[in-house]
Amino acid sequence: MSRIVRSRLLLYLSKNNRPFCSSVSANPPKEPIASSASILNDQPPSTPSSPSSTSEKKSWSFLKFGVVGAFIGAAATASYATYAYTLEEVDEKTKVFRESANQTVGGDTSAIDKFQALLYSAAMTVPAKAIELYLDLRRSIEEHVRGFTEPSSEKLLPDLHPQEQHVFTLVLDLNETLIYSDWKRERGWRTFKRPGVDAFLEHLAQFYEIVVYSDQLSMYVDPIIERLDKKGCIRYRLSRSATRYQDGKHYRDFSKLNRDPSRILYVSGHALESSLQPENGVPIKPWKLEADDTALLDLIPFLEYVARHRPADIRPVLASYQGHDIATEFIERSKEHQRRMQEQKQHGRIWRR
Repeated sequence: MSRIVRSRLLLYLSKNNRPFCSSVSANPPKEPIASSASILNDQPPSTPSSPSSTSEKKSWSFLKFGVVGAFIGAAATASYATYAYTLEEVDEKTKVFRESANQTVGGDTSAIDKFQALLYSAAMTVPAKAIELYLDLRRSIEEHVRGFTEPSSEKLLPDLHPQEQHVFTLVLDLNETLIYSDWKRERGWRTFKRPGVDAFLEHLAQFYEIVVYSDQLSMYVDPIIERLDKKGCIRYRLSRSATRYQDGKHYRDFSKLNRDPSRILYVSGHALESSLQPENGVPIKPWKLEADDTALLDLIPFLEYVARHRPADIRPVLASYQGHDIATEFIERSKEHQRRMQEQKQHGRIWRR
C-alpha cells in the first residue's frame, strides 16, 4: 500500500515540474551609477579643457591687466603733472618729445635707417597724441574754470574822463558797511540802513568817484542799491562776478578796476581780509544794528582831507594809520598839527617884537 502511494506522489510531482529552490540569482547584474549633478542638470559630464583654450585665456587676462595698468599709469602721470606744473610748463617740457614723433628721414639715408625711423615714429605717435589730448583737455578745463574764479573783465570800470584824472576812487563794501541784512523766522529777510549812510554818500560824492564792490550776487546787490541811493551818488556797482575766487572765498581785486591803485581807498568792515590789495583798505567797525553807530560820519573828515590835498600815493598814508582807528587818529593828528601851527604863530609874534 505504501509503495502505491509513493509511486503516485512521484508521478504527480514530475507532471507539475515545481522545484523547491528559489529562482533569484545570487549575483544580479550591476547597473551603472550616474552622479546627482548630471541628473539634475541633465547635461553630460564635463570633459577636461584642452591646453590651447587655457593658453588663450591666460593671454586675454594678461592683455586686460596690461591695458588697465597702462590706463592707471597714464592717469597717475596726468594727475601729478596737473598738480606740480602749470599748463605752460608741461607744454614746454613735452615740446621736444612731441616733435620727435613727427621726424622725417631724408631720401639719401639707408633702408635700415628709414625702417628704424618708421618704427620709432610709430612707437612715439600714441604717447605724443596722448600728451596733446591732455594739453587740449586741460586748457579747455582751465578756461572754463577761469570764468568762475576770475573777474568777468580785465577792465571792470570804464576809463575816467580826462578832466577827472585827479579824482580818487572810493570803493565801498555793502554788507556790514552800508547796510545789514538780518533773517528771522517770523518775518524772513530784512535789510537795515546804517546810521549816517545818506549824509556820508551825499557829502563824499562831491569829492570822489564812489563805487560799491560787493561779493554778493547782482540779484541781491542791485535792488538794495536802487533803494539805498535814491540821489544817484554811487556811480558804479560791482557784484560777485567781478570778484576773484581764491581759497574758497571771493576777494575784491582792485587791479581790475582800470584805476590808478595809488588813488583807490577801500572802506569796509572787513577791509584787510576781503581784498587782494589790503594796502588800499580803510578799516571801519562792522555794523550789526547798533543804534548809536557813528562810524561813517566820523570817517568823513579824513576822507575829505585826502580828497582835498590829493597825496601822490594814498597807500603810505594808510600804512601810517595801521593799528589805529583812522577816524580817531586823524582827529588827534589834526589837533596836534593845529597846536604846532599855533606855537609857530606865537614864536613869530615874539620875534617881531
